[in-house]
Amino acid sequence: SVAKLIGSPPGYIGHDEGGQLTEAIRRRPYSVILLDEVEKAHPDVFNILLQIFDDGRITDSKGRTVNCKNALFIMTSNLGSEQLLKHKGELTKETVLSIVDPVIRSHFRPEFINRLDEILPFLPLQEKDMEQIVSIQLEQVKKRLTDKEISLEWSPEVLAHLAKEGYDPIFGARPLKRLIQQTVVNMLSSAILKGEIEAGDHIQLHFTENTLLYKKQTKTKEPIS
Repeated sequence: SVAKLIGSPPGYIGHDEGGQLTEAIRRRPYSVILLDEVEKAHPDVFNILLQIFDDGRITDSKGRTVNCKNALFIMTSNLGSEQLLKHKGELTKETVLSIVDPVIRSHFRPEFINRLDEILPFLPLQEKDMEQIVSIQLEQVKKRLTDKEISLEWSPEVLAHLAKEGYDPIFGARPLKRLIQQTVVNMLSSAILKGEIEAGDHIQLHFTENTLLYKKQTKTKEPIS
């Protein structure tokens, strides 16, 4: 809401706190502001953005002028995603832009679009991209285990399986994080809680016979002299 961006009017709860947007820029003028799924914003929010993009400044609920000229605004949108899913054939950035541009222009007011420096299309994720994302997600799990003195590695079959199961043409890679949590993190966490995996163990993830499982190599304890 507008109140969250620039602060609540006098007499309302939160007036003394200021707005989340105006306070952030006032304290850090060289900020990068990300507005996710901006198409869902209330029309009054777009009036605020128009003022920022046009004048380079905004007035908060306390009457203070906040300079926004050094802030970088990045906005994301899912407009046109349904049309992209229906498209047959190869998708290039030019093709994506030609598909989503009419949808964008039919949703946003011309004066808003004219204040944008550039519209950058992102290609929809393909299955071939997913293995790289799986690897990044597993590296994060690996780091968490390293803090517990447990090492982790995985086979190419694990990457392929998680990439295939975690891919969704509509939601992209979002279901993947949940899949890794349910199939990998929960499995290893349960084993750690049961004492089946301990500090010093080396864990190998495998995918065989349609099953994701782990094998461990226990570090040999040095004899006490």
